[in-house]
Amino acid sequence: MTLAAEPPRTQRSKGSDFAPLLREIKDAGLLDRRTAAYAIAIAINVALLAVIWAGVVTLGNSWWTLFLAVPLAILTTRAAFFGHDAGHQQIGRSRKLHDWLGLLNGNLVTGMSYGWWNDKHNRHHANPNHTDKDPDVGEGVLVWTLEQAEGRTGLHGWLSRHQARIFFPLLTLEGLNLKVSGIRYLLGRPRKEAQLELGMIAAHLVLYFGVLFTVLSPGKAVLFAVIHHALFGLHLGSVFAPNHKGMEMPDEDSNWGHLEKQVLTSRNVNGGLVTDWMMGGLNYQIEHHLFPSMPRANLRFAQPIVRAYCERIGMPYLSTGLIESYRMGLGHMHEVGSELRDQKASERVGT
Repeated sequence: MTLAAEPPRTQRSKGSDFAPLLREIKDAGLLDRRTAAYAIAIAINVALLAVIWAGVVTLGNSWWTLFLAVPLAILTTRAAFFGHDAGHQQIGRSRKLHDWLGLLNGNLVTGMSYGWWNDKHNRHHANPNHTDKDPDVGEGVLVWTLEQAEGRTGLHGWLSRHQARIFFPLLTLEGLNLKVSGIRYLLGRPRKEAQLELGMIAAHLVLYFGVLFTVLSPGKAVLFAVIHHALFGLHLGSVFAPNHKGMEMPDEDSNWGHLEKQVLTSRNVNGGLVTDWMMGGLNYQIEHHLFPSMPRANLRFAQPIVRAYCERIGMPYLSTGLIESYRMGLGHMHEVGSELRDQKASERVGT
């Protein structure tokens, strides 16, 4: 399924389309670091996390404590966004600073491997929506192409047939999946390389469950953790879901330049400052993919420049409302599962 047309071919050399846009963005100062703004934002998030945990201790073994899992999920997602931005070198000029910010926000605060995320996410940025190269659209629990869906049977077949309907419920497991995947990745790395990350994740788990099981009864502690991780996965997954699903999916024969590769596979989500905050700026997915090191707060200012430039050169540029973006993504998933549904229907008729 494709939702963006192939851009018109011209006599321009490969890659020449991106250079003028890059100059415009640089001249506008939008690649300049905003370290002070990041420092304030991270400090506020840490302070709010401390307030939430203080609330857990203060309320104690009360059912009201479970309600604090909701803001905790939102703030944990914020920490994951900061880890994401650190991985893209958006915050300062030192790689060492970014690595430490990524480890603290990812491994210690979130309990998710920063190294694993960086490896996976960089491969995604290099070849977005490419089924052979982008790990985000590789075959797994969900499938993204008819070729991936073909021949699936049993539980995997059922999941593929109904994946559009169960997508959001499945996202409640995404928080746990991200953490387990990160730990499995680290366990397969050389010990010296992985020990810092594993140590920080272990510290996270000891502190997290230590507080919960000290303050709450075992049943309430487990329920708090379940609510927190379900909402964390739902929030984070809902941010990433609208960005690429249902957009162009290049293959080995797609000889695209940087501009084509990033714009045609990405979709923006319209909205104001609240949308920007809740989605960590990733609703400007086209701009983020074109300029991954651009500070998050500058993406909204880059959007009109990028949109106008794409219009000038005849490059399709898609920006939709949030609901429409989900409709397009889920519609693509529903279509991918259609072949299996038809096959199942034929089998029922035959019996």
